[in-house]
Amino acid sequence: MIGHLLIKNGKIEQIYHDLPNDFNEPIKMIDANNLNLIPGFIDTHIHGANGADVMDATPEAIETMANYLVSEGTTSFLATTITQSTDKIERALTNLGQYQNIDTGAEMIGIHLEGPFIEKSKAGAQPLEYIIKPDLDLFNRWQQLAKHKIKTVTIAPEHDRDYQFTSALRRASVNVSAGHTDVNFSGIKEAVNHGVNQVTHLCNAMSGIGHRDIGVVGGAFLLEKIKAEIIADGIHVDTNMLKLIYQNIGSERLILITDAMRAKGLEPGDYELGGQPVVVTEDRTLLSDGTLAGSILRMIDGAKQFFAMPSVSIHDIILMASINPAKQVGVFNQKGSIEVGKDADLLLVDDDFDLKLTLKKGEIVFRGVSQ
Repeated sequence: MIGHLLIKNGKIEQIYHDLPNDFNEPIKMIDANNLNLIPGFIDTHIHGANGADVMDATPEAIETMANYLVSEGTTSFLATTITQSTDKIERALTNLGQYQNIDTGAEMIGIHLEGPFIEKSKAGAQPLEYIIKPDLDLFNRWQQLAKHKIKTVTIAPEHDRDYQFTSALRRASVNVSAGHTDVNFSGIKEAVNHGVNQVTHLCNAMSGIGHRDIGVVGGAFLLEKIKAEIIADGIHVDTNMLKLIYQNIGSERLILITDAMRAKGLEPGDYELGGQPVVVTEDRTLLSDGTLAGSILRMIDGAKQFFAMPSVSIHDIILMASINPAKQVGVFNQKGSIEVGKDADLLLVDDDFDLKLTLKKGEIVFRGVSQ
């Protein structure tokens, strides 16, 4: 469909099928050159990029991430912490609570607290020595430090035995995401009945599908109240498994994420995540024991991974990368779709899903090749 947008003060003011002959004031024209206009991506699980990490606990680190992310089509993100000592988590949350967004980069719309309330046997790249049981008083302190910006918390639901932690967070409109968990299918089903509404990086660091118990992965397939994060790099989840997941869950309940760490955008080499040394190759990030430690995935490349599937349309990508995350973190009234009154966070992509232009609140913040 051919159309035109009028953007004013960072918002979509009007959508036209035919462009009016004149306007009451001077306007700046952007020719889309028959490209596809889609909403900006929202990455609700990202630790770092371009040498910076959320746990650096400085405004400069978040600015570095924000300025880089627009180059991959991400216009909004949840800054994601990692399991660490209480004082380091508190420094990171205090920094994020005080952080002021910049005009040139992606907008930090909240925080994803990944750990420390997780299961040690499914720690993955989360440091074992700092894992603790869900603690509502501690969380409430952290939410105060973060100025109520925590939107999602990853927990192992088997350790919230009375579901008071989950219930309290859901009453406060915080997402409770099952991750780094060894809970079985009956356990995840019960947890969902008590408010768990998401799964963290589906298939990674959780109980998988077996012939006698289908675990959290099977729960994500069957329990329709769950939204499921997915790292679509073909490494964290094999491309054939991605197809199986898509066929069983569909774009309506998947949320595309990167789970990226500070090495994204940089050369292979030695880095760190949560105080642990990480070796980064051309396509993956590994602890010394071979455990995957975050990713270097770009959102546009995750979108391409799905878009290469015969049954996946541009609308499906928009659902997984924009609409679903916007709804999940409570910003769909502002972001996630192209509608009058919403923020003009927009992308121009070609038919191969190559990114040509990123607009953040109506301003061009990234130009791809030939734009």
